Amino acid sequence: MSWFDDRSGLNGAVAVITGGAGGLGEAISLDLAANGVTPAVIDIDGTAVQALRARFTKRHVDGLVHNADARDPQALDDLFTAAVDRWGRIDILVNIVGGTFRAPFADSTPKGWDALLRTNFHHVLHACSLAIPLMQAGGRGGSIINITTIEAHRAAPGFAVYAAAKAAVEQFSRTLAVEVAPDRIRVNNVAPDFVPTPNLEKFSHGVTPAMATPTGARVAIPMGRVGEVSDVSNAAVFLASGLSSYITGTTLHPDGGTLASSGWFNWPESGWANYAPTGVLEQLGSEAAGAPDM
Repeated sequence: MSWFDDRSGLNGAVAVITGGAGGLGEAISLDLAANGVTPAVIDIDGTAVQALRARFTKRHVDGLVHNADARDPQALDDLFTAAVDRWGRIDILVNIVGGTFRAPFADSTPKGWDALLRTNFHHVLHACSLAIPLMQAGGRGGSIINITTIEAHRAAPGFAVYAAAKAAVEQFSRTLAVEVAPDRIRVNNVAPDFVPTPNLEKFSHGVTPAMATPTGARVAIPMGRVGEVSDVSNAAVFLASGLSSYITGTTLHPDGGTLASSGWFNWPESGWANYAPTGVLEQLGSEAAGAPDM
């Protein structure tokens, strides 16, 4: 048995993973399974569900993958029931489902607010309410991991309600962590920044964000590269495992340093500054002056 296997305690654990079939969710589901965890996944994306089922089969993973909407309380109930009926335990919960759209708050509507809260916050409450009694009954403790975002920790113009919903998840997690700590149930968050995934491409309508270019990454991200799905799944595996057995109510930030550097940029030829260098402003001015009148 390896050092990690001995200390992680993951072998034989059962995890419920919401939004676990594509992008970040797929990486987390596969990495947990690779370390001995039995996954029960729910995802609304039928194509991603089929692909994950095929990967589980190829890797001889004994998992459940439901093609359903985690925002539907009955669908979540069905997944938890199926997992308990099959394996008799729930040890890990990973909540990944989320989404947003860009709009100034003044242009948004109550219908839009409700959709964002339902997508980013309400299902987390329901999933946790289902997981905790099962973890308590098992007597082994457990780990709840909520995937949030850097936008829960800084201003996000155009995404006010989304950022508020993710901040609500963070605060909910901290309070819940204290409430269930006596049962050895840990509750933590993972807050990545820019990690290119198929869903992010859909959101950007095929336009490559400036941060995804080599120069953009060097300017905006201290480590000089965009995130990879494994950066996030590594953090999730750590928090699911016994290596984090004394960590609860906190947030890991696999973001390349963007939260730490908020407002500071590594400009080419100028270095770190919390303002645009003169050369950049002159270049923007020149481009604006040369633009044709509309």
